[in-house]
Amino acid sequence: MFSRSIPEHKLHMPTPEEALPGRDSPVATSETHTVLGTPLKPPFPAQMQQIVFGLGCFWGAERVFWKIPGVYTTAVGYAAGLTPNPTYEEVCSGMTGHNEVVLVVFDPEQVNVETLLKVFWESHDPTQGMRQGNDSGTQYRSGIYVSDQMQRMAAEVSKARFADALHNAGKASITTEILPAPAFYYAEGYHQQYLDKNPNGYCGLGGTGVCMPPG
Repeated sequence: MFSRSIPEHKLHMPTPEEALPGRDSPVATSETHTVLGTPLKPPFPAQMQQIVFGLGCFWGAERVFWKIPGVYTTAVGYAAGLTPNPTYEEVCSGMTGHNEVVLVVFDPEQVNVETLLKVFWESHDPTQGMRQGNDSGTQYRSGIYVSDQMQRMAAEVSKARFADALHNAGKASITTEILPAPAFYYAEGYHQQYLDKNPNGYCGLGGTGVCMPPG
C-alpha cells in the first residue's frame, strides 16, 4: 500500500469498457470481527445503522472506527467502482474504479452519525483527489457513502463546515465524493482488522491538523 511511482491510468476512473469483468461470486473473507467479536456480515441487529467511508488505505481507516464506542462492527472492502466482486489485486490495478472503504455499523442510540463524520474529516486529508499521503490511485480517494437522506444531509452539512475550517487554515478545497451507498464488496480475510493482526503494519492515515469546528 506504499506507492512511489504511479501509472497515469491509476489516477483516473476507468470507463465501463475498460473495467475488469470481475466475477459472479464474492471473494472469501472473514466472518467475525477480531476485536469486537461481532459479525462482519448482515443480518445485523435491527436498531443498527450503516455508513461507508473511504479515507485512504483501509487498514488504518478501519482501526479508527472500531475504537469508537457505539460502533457495532467494521469491515473493509471495495465500493463505488465498476467491477463486481473484485480482488485486492484487481482494485490495485486501477482498472475496477473501486475505492478502498470501511463499512461502519453503529448503534445510533450510543453514537450519532455526526460523531462518525467528525472522525472521518479529522483522520485524513480530504483535499488530495485520487491520493492520500504516499498512496496514489483511485482506490485512495475520499468518499462518504450514505444509507439514507438523513445521513446525506448530515454529510453535506459537515462537509461545508469542515471546508470553512480548511479555508480558514489556508488549506485546499475538499474533493470528497458523497454518494448513496453502492454495492459493498468485502475484502479478503487477511485485510479485515489488519492492524489488529499486524500491530506494526503499515498505516498511511494522516489528517490535516484541522479540527471540525463546534456547532
